[in-house]
Amino acid sequence: MKLEEVLKTSKFNNEVHKATLNILYTSYWMRDHISGSMKELGITSEQFNILRILKGKHPEAMCVKDIAGRMIEKSSNVPRIIDRLVAKELVNRTTSKEDKRETLIALTDNGMAMLMKANQMLESTQSSIIGISNEEALQLNTLLEKLRKND
Repeated sequence: MKLEEVLKTSKFNNEVHKATLNILYTSYWMRDHISGSMKELGITSEQFNILRILKGKHPEAMCVKDIAGRMIEKSSNVPRIIDRLVAKELVNRTTSKEDKRETLIALTDNGMAMLMKANQMLESTQSSIIGISNEEALQLNTLLEKLRKND
């Protein structure tokens, strides 16, 4: 759907202004679809993100600070999200032997199984909503990374 139809306007300051709004709208649109998929599994997109991050270090545990630094949504309340994952028995929380002030988080077998289901769900959602080829995705990735080059 064209941005003009969604926002019910064709008045943009310029193409950069329109692109900015288009990126913001598309981000929320994708997030809604992905969140809906994850909701079917009983997890949030932030919980999925933490499981995905932990999978990258599995079977090692990670400290909460390192997890927070890798989150897509930087304003996420990582300790609260981890509390919910612990309650669902998807992750374990332990205290570091080297530094008793540091909390370590690791995937459980249940967490690994949930992550596999969530990845399948994400793949299905992506294939149903994203209508671009791999070549177009490569171009889009290049442009998006160019936008963030000064970050």
